[in-house]
Amino acid sequence: MNLVWTVLVAAGAGTRFGGAKQHVEICGQTVLERSLATAAKVSNGVVVVVPALDVQAVSERLSADVAFVVVAGGTSRAASVRQGLAAVPAQAEIVCVHDAARPLALVEIYQQVIAEVASGAVGVVPVVPVTDTIRNVGGQMVDRANLLEVQTPQAFRSEVLRDAHLGVGEASDDASLVEVLGHRVVTVDGHRCNIKITYPEDLLAAEAWLKQGLVK
Repeated sequence: MNLVWTVLVAAGAGTRFGGAKQHVEICGQTVLERSLATAAKVSNGVVVVVPALDVQAVSERLSADVAFVVVAGGTSRAASVRQGLAAVPAQAEIVCVHDAARPLALVEIYQQVIAEVASGAVGVVPVVPVTDTIRNVGGQMVDRANLLEVQTPQAFRSEVLRDAHLGVGEASDDASLVEVLGHRVVTVDGHRCNIKITYPEDLLAAEAWLKQGLVK
């Protein structure tokens, strides 16, 4: 049985949202509480990464059915993941990284990415097809058949993810840093419900998924 830990990243300032979105409630639970509850169902432990000023308050408020620790994040997403990784026990064999701003991530997505790593993959990311028509900044049409939208949770062999974060590299997700080392990252099906809360109107979409019973 593989020892699985999750790094739950919630250290952003929420500039585009207009505030700390991780503490906003959706149907009776905050974004962060909902994300932690899901991660706890598939993990032996969770590291919650929040802004430094929030560590004590979040530690006192959160609860989970697994071991968890709250740590201060860094000045970027990658730096925050590095802070979280430092708190993951050395014995952990698989590490998931999840953006807490995706509070509707399904347990099944976690299970898929973890199973792929347990079966030998170095890193796994969930993806969904791009459905919008896309143009680049020069105005040219981009063939969406060649595009996939990347989600989290992403899962990795622990030692590979740690190696990827040894430097000070920056990337919008951890799979990109792992690929810089020459490793192949595989994909699994994500889900449309796994939206990222970026703007206030995204809360309405998340509430709709929940109220219609499409996500539990």
